[in-house]
Amino acid sequence: MPMDPNTYNPATFKGLTFHDRLAAFEDGSDSPRDYMERCLETVAAEEPVVQAFAFLDKGLARTAADESTARWKAGKPLSAIDGMPVGIKDLLETKDMPTQMNCTAYEGNFPKNDNSLVWALRQAGAVIFGKTVTAELGGSHPGPTTNPFDATRTPGGSSSGSAAAVGASMMPAAIGTQVGGSIIRPAAYCGNVALKPSQGGLHRGERQTTSMSTHGPHANSIEDMWQVAIEIASRSGGDPGCNGLMGPMSTPAAVKPERLVVLETEGWAKTDDASKTAFAALMENLERAGITLIRRADSATVESLESSISDATHVCGVITAWENRWGHRNLLNQHPDGTSQRIKNTLAGAEAMTPDDYRDLVLRREHARVNHTALASLADAAITFACPGPATPWSGDKPGEPLAARPTGDAVYNYPSSMLGAPVVTIPMMGVDGLPVGLQVIGQREQDAGMCAIARWILANVAPTTA
Repeated sequence: MPMDPNTYNPATFKGLTFHDRLAAFEDGSDSPRDYMERCLETVAAEEPVVQAFAFLDKGLARTAADESTARWKAGKPLSAIDGMPVGIKDLLETKDMPTQMNCTAYEGNFPKNDNSLVWALRQAGAVIFGKTVTAELGGSHPGPTTNPFDATRTPGGSSSGSAAAVGASMMPAAIGTQVGGSIIRPAAYCGNVALKPSQGGLHRGERQTTSMSTHGPHANSIEDMWQVAIEIASRSGGDPGCNGLMGPMSTPAAVKPERLVVLETEGWAKTDDASKTAFAALMENLERAGITLIRRADSATVESLESSISDATHVCGVITAWENRWGHRNLLNQHPDGTSQRIKNTLAGAEAMTPDDYRDLVLRREHARVNHTALASLADAAITFACPGPATPWSGDKPGEPLAARPTGDAVYNYPSSMLGAPVVTIPMMGVDGLPVGLQVIGQREQDAGMCAIARWILANVAPTTA
């Protein structure tokens, strides 16, 4: 049945998972087809309100689930995610489904290609369940998706459909993409765990335009999240010139961190008091578990990083606008009325820039990365909010009024890790006013598996908090 609003508690919420059904697939007491049917039942109940899907083909899903069932029956599954229903954000090409990017200019777009990540999932036996709603072109102009815990609120963006569908237990995992905060923020708003890999960790296929974009999985468990990511990486590798995601072929064992840096970032001033109360209680729980917390007042090294990421929102936003400007200009030349006013406004700002403006921002980004590297000898990871409080209300732009600045919520806590190219695992550790608020664990480049291990330990050993 559809969820009641404002009922989320991180200590009791249990979303749909997949890894715990493998033994039943092996002994025949369950099957991928039966699992798929249960997912479709949930979709029927939740989708009219949540509106997570841009495209859903039940026939394709059932056929793929039947093929997986036959493999399990024969004792020959292709991987540990064989039969897993996985949603694909509608920015990524799929050979058997359209890719329309929630953009008028792309209505009817059907390139009939698979993104490298989609190809890898198929090779692993995953069931491509449907295309999930994205904000327009992966930007900030929202689609119809609502938050699964309160339909009056945003699910976040731009991976709105992926996060909401997982949060509503329509599927155990879905793929998102991030340039600024498009995996981590919607995951935090919708109670997911999620991985934003090190820059270049998962091959982006056709989506190589911007220097900070990444692909990563949303899920309801660390086990499913990691398994999806590593099955992809073991087949398609990373972006050109990158090592790609590395780690074990099963979920990394939980590892207790000894020291964690607690970052404020520019998000602290934008965070509501109730969320700060929940966060403070969570920090106390970490300390009671024997973990040393290091803050900016404790270390000049931490202060240097805080200073260099203090304008991450501006740096990341303008770098990305510049890198997208040719594509957006070409699109608007062909389809003058084919995008939202938000895209047009972003393009206008980018076209007012010079190459020197862009170079300055890239240098500032590199300076921040040097300061982040310096943390490696100080602590095992950094932690902070994954969002500045619960998902914000959203009922649409109001005619005659200026466009809302952040209709999918504020990515202020997500820009720093995107700026740093760092791996992030977000975990649902706080509930505020009956809604999810996530914690993120941030590591050094190519320490994705290590961040998964730390996040797994925190989930298992530290009590979540509410306010």
